[in-house]
This record gives sequence, C-alpha cells and structure tokens, in this order.
Amino acid sequence: MSNLYRERLSEKKKILQACLLALAMPLLLPAQQQGSDSVLQRATIENVIQYAIRRQPLIQQSLIDEATTETTIKSKLADWFPQLNFNYLFQHNFEVQTAVIGGEARKLGVTNTSSLQFTGTQNLFNRDALLASRTAKDVRRLAKQNTSSTKIDVAANVAKAFYDVLATEQQIKVSYEDITRLERSLKDAKAQYTAGVADKTDYKRATIALNNAKALLNSHQQMLKAKQEYLKALMGYPTSQPIDIEYDSLQMESESVLDTTLTINFAGRIEFQILETQKKLQQANLRYNKWSYLPNVYASGAYNFNFQNDQFSKVYNTNYPNSFAALNLSVPIFQGGKRKYNIQAAEWELKSLDWQEISLKNSINSEYAQALALYKSSLATYLALKENMDLAREVYDVINLQYRSGVKTYLEVINAESDLRTARINYYNALYVLLSSKIDVQKALGQINY
Repeated sequence: MSNLYRERLSEKKKILQACLLALAMPLLLPAQQQGSDSVLQRATIENVIQYAIRRQPLIQQSLIDEATTETTIKSKLADWFPQLNFNYLFQHNFEVQTAVIGGEARKLGVTNTSSLQFTGTQNLFNRDALLASRTAKDVRRLAKQNTSSTKIDVAANVAKAFYDVLATEQQIKVSYEDITRLERSLKDAKAQYTAGVADKTDYKRATIALNNAKALLNSHQQMLKAKQEYLKALMGYPTSQPIDIEYDSLQMESESVLDTTLTINFAGRIEFQILETQKKLQQANLRYNKWSYLPNVYASGAYNFNFQNDQFSKVYNTNYPNSFAALNLSVPIFQGGKRKYNIQAAEWELKSLDWQEISLKNSINSEYAQALALYKSSLATYLALKENMDLAREVYDVINLQYRSGVKTYLEVINAESDLRTARINYYNALYVLLSSKIDVQKALGQINY
C-alpha cells in the first residue's frame, strides 16, 4: 500500500508541475524572445540598419510623439460629441433673504435648498472643432513624416558607422598580415646574421619594423573598440553585448557603384514632404482665422431637481423640477481689429513657407552637387588606390624574392613592405569614404526612405 501511495503522490506532483509550467510559459516565452531579439545573430549591413530602426531611442521617441499626436487629435475631435455634465448643490441659509412686497415683508425661499442638475450641450458650428476635423489627416501625416525623417538620418549614420568599423577591421587584418611577414623577415635576417652573411643592421631594422607594426595594430584595436561602441549607440544596441559585423568584400565593391546621371526628385525628399504638409496645415490655419467672423452655434439643455424645505430631515421630500432646451448663437461684433490682424499674420506665415520651399530646393541642389562631387572624387581615388595596392603587392613580392637571392638590400624590402601596408590601408579607407559618399548622394536624391 505504501508503494502504491508513493506512486500516486508522484503522479500528482508531476501533474502539478505540468500545470505550473503551462501557467508560467506565457511569461517565460516573451522574456526569452526579448533576450534573443536584443542581440543580432548576423550583423550584416541590412540587419544592423533594421535593428536600429526598431530600437534606436530617437526613433522610439518619434513613435511616442506619433501616439501623443493621435491622442491629441482624438481629444480635439471629442468636442463634436454631446457634452454631458452633472452638478450637485446643497445650501443652508442661516438667514433667508427678505423682500417687501405690497407693503409686507416676506421671506424669499426656505432654510435648506438642494439641486441636482443634468446639462448637455451639442456643438453645431465651432471653428476649433472644425479645424481639428479638417486637419486631423495632415497632422497625422506630419507626425509620421517626422518619424520617417528620423529613421532616414539614423539609417544613414548607422551605415556610415558600419563602414567605419569595417575599414578599421580591415586595417587590423592588414596589420596581422604585416606582422606575420615581418616576423618571417626577422627570422630570416637573424639567420643571416647568425650565419655571418649579413650584419646586425638588417636584424635591427626588422625588429624596429615589427615593433612599429605591433604598435599600429594595438592602435587600430583600441580605435575599433571606440567605433564599435559608437555603432552600438547609434543602433540602440546593448553595450554589454558584443557585435561582430559581417560583410562581403566583393559585394561591397559592387555596391559602391552609383548612377551619376540621376536628377533630383524633390518630392522624394522627406524634408520637402514635411514642408508641403506644413503648408497645408498653415492654409487650414488661415481658414480658421477667417472663420472667426462666423458665429459659434450650439444646442443646450438641462433638467434640474430642486428640493426645498425649512427642516433638514425633509429637504428631499418634495421635488420642484424644471427643464429647458435652448439654441445658443454667439457672434463677436468688435474685437479691436484682432481678427483682421490674425488673418494677416497667417497669410504672412504662408508666404514665409513659400520662400522656405525655394530655399529648401536651393539647399537640396547644393547638397546634391557637393555629395556628387565628393563621390566622383572618392571613386577616382578608390580606383587609383586599388591599382596602387596591386602594384605595391607585386613590387614587394619581387623585391623580397630578390633580397632572398642576395640582389636587393633589406632596406629595400622594408620600404616595399611599408609601401604595401600603406597602399592596403589607403585602399580600405578609400572604400569606406566611397561608400559613405554614396550614402550622402542617395540621401540627397531622396532614395533612402523608411
């Protein structure tokens, strides 16, 4: 019996554990998903930008502004709904007012009064509510456009920071390869010195070059940490988590190509779209000020419960109700010219936006011209430095082979190796500048949209 009891008790524990696990699962899954979603598994340029779009604090603030705008619009539109109110009053008169009527002094009222009032109003024409309903769509659009503008800036900055990290990683890779070559050269120079073929000058030069390469590697590694942290900050990435970017060198080189014959599409620029929406809202504001000459019209009504009695305990025994319905119309006749001046101010603000549009077009043209000039210059530099890197590699291989054959001196090997290192670093820097300048051109053309 004891074994059977223990088996049943064990089964009950298992059932209880299963139930608790089922209840806790909805709480555990979101936490696991949030934890896994906070770290990128593959930090490609596309994934990095999308991550920043989802988590960047500035974008989150813009989304909050959108939500705030939406609630504000709903609050303004609520003025079109019937407005219902309730008021309660209890009044005790220590001395009831007295009036002389027909030569006789009579009290006007009783000692205790109480009233319960239900009132309702319905706007029929109200320029504030009318403005809210006419501009709701444009106000929502402006909030979304501001968010889109923030996303574009974040995406462009994140992409540039990504390429900057990539360029530094390539420089570190170059430094490691330089150190490997220099360690091999140092070993050869030491062997030649030991064998008496060469003096200690080559050996010391090799040591100096190796030490310089190691110092440069350490500098690049420290810079990489700083640039990674900057990239994390732009992305909204957890600072305690590592980020290892992925890239395809051939794909990057192919993506650096840009059609330089494209013309500007002003409508594609988010700044132009925002300005157009602002003009629509300002036109609505002008109409709003012109509506100030029109009357406000609303319907109202009330139902009152009135209780009166000299004795406090009998105040609510008898009700003397009254009710009414009314149509209210208010017309401002003279306000010292305020309405006229408000209309003129709105007209001037609208004209100011027209001039801002002209200024924006000029600014976009200038921005595009500068970005395109920088891109063309960067492309020419990139192509030249790419050829230099190939030539420097060829020169180094030849001189190193001649040195091993005893034709060239070790100083020439050191110079060739330095030229190769410089050419490779300059190449990757040029590629970074080229990709960054391409982003500026795309932004100027309005091709970056989110």
